[in-house]
Amino acid sequence: MTGSAGLGDADAFGGEGDAGLLSPVSASPLVGALTGDRAVLAAILAVESGWAAVLEKVGLAPAGSAAVVSAAAEPGKYSVAGIARRAQGGGNPVIPLLADLRKNVQALDGIGIGAGKAVHTSLTSQDVLDTALMLLARNTVEALLGDLKRTTAALASLAEEHADTLCVGRSLTQHSLPFTFGLRSAQWFHGVAAAGRELEGLAYPVQFGGAAGTLAAGTVLTSGSPATPFSLADALASQLGLAAAPAPWHTNRLVVTSLGNALAAVLDAFGKIAADVLFLSRPEVGELAEPRAAGRGVSSAMPQKQNPVLSVLVRSAALQAPQLVAQLHLAAANFNDERPDAAWHTEWPALRQLLALALGAAGHARELTEGLQAFPDAMRRNLDLAGPLLLAEGVGAAVSPLLEEKYGLTGKEQLQAIVDQTLRAPSGEQAATYRKLLRDAVPAGVLTDLRLEELLNPASYLGEAANISRRILAAFPEYAAPTALPDTDPNGDPRG
Repeated sequence: MTGSAGLGDADAFGGEGDAGLLSPVSASPLVGALTGDRAVLAAILAVESGWAAVLEKVGLAPAGSAAVVSAAAEPGKYSVAGIARRAQGGGNPVIPLLADLRKNVQALDGIGIGAGKAVHTSLTSQDVLDTALMLLARNTVEALLGDLKRTTAALASLAEEHADTLCVGRSLTQHSLPFTFGLRSAQWFHGVAAAGRELEGLAYPVQFGGAAGTLAAGTVLTSGSPATPFSLADALASQLGLAAAPAPWHTNRLVVTSLGNALAAVLDAFGKIAADVLFLSRPEVGELAEPRAAGRGVSSAMPQKQNPVLSVLVRSAALQAPQLVAQLHLAAANFNDERPDAAWHTEWPALRQLLALALGAAGHARELTEGLQAFPDAMRRNLDLAGPLLLAEGVGAAVSPLLEEKYGLTGKEQLQAIVDQTLRAPSGEQAATYRKLLRDAVPAGVLTDLRLEELLNPASYLGEAANISRRILAAFPEYAAPTALPDTDPNGDPRG
């Protein structure tokens, strides 16, 4: 077919398959290196190699087996595209990969020590793939947390720097009360730090159980040996740097759904920041701006535009996460029998996509927050648009007890009538109208001009904003301090 050369063959395009053409939030070398097909393949091979090392160490595989299997398990020896196509024969990638691994082990076992006996013995495909995905998740989350902690450090700095920077709070899209940009930054910090702590507290256990979760083959394997199937599984966990598991979890998927929930919580927190920045960086609002970089934020048609692309990318990830988490829960609820059918298969792409989106978004969120530009003058301008009516709640609390009932109206009702009358005035006259009506309603002997002006000063009605910010930062000290993270990924390319 004309133009078909290489179509369908991911190896023809560098061996990695999907490069993220339609998912720019996760199209980075770091995300590809940690969540791409070759990373999955490498994780599967690491599990098989680790298992061989465990078996040899306890005398259940010939001496020298682990070295042979490790050499045979070099990921570069395997075709991702070929294994992916052949996986259709057995429904998962472990089966064709295992066939190739055994061939490579046999080819490398030059002196005939029987290293093939160490390959996959007593395991099943789900043991290997579940463990491999835990390995993949652990590596991805470690990188994600590095970016997340730099994000929270940047937000903590903004909270402290702008503790007294006045802005307007908004409720149901409308101006509500005086606020501070410091508290807004602290609340952003709160969301990300709380989600990060939850993610950081997760465990990544090995999977073991054999063909039906009874460890029958493992029991036969360890017969006559001091080892048990449980000690072998614990040793594999130690070998791979994963957590030990008390029992097989072939159909108990809380490990996976908890990971999905935590990743989605991180993306929720990032998404909240992105949504706020998208609004606050609108030209008519102008309170914030993203950091500039050559070639970023450009338009294909309008040369004057500077689009807030970092926030767009972060928000795009946040909007995708709920459906992916729902898929994990849907799968978990349908893990039938002792080993599941198609529900297990739907879990893999959803989990990997969540990991890729979260890692990609974390890099963009880190860059966004570290370079975020704040414009206090614009914040004050927008605060002043509402005029003294923004202080109506505080004025009411202070003044209504001073007003005697008049015309059958309580003090609170009289003040509401003043607000209503003010709102009917032209917008440019509302500030003066509100002041005059208040002054006419309350005798100077009861409410001095100085006290009235204090009540109409936005800085006088911030409640506990500063203390709330301090309490938030104090609750997550490990997320408030700057952390070291290279500005390049493992391939030497710029992060993000």
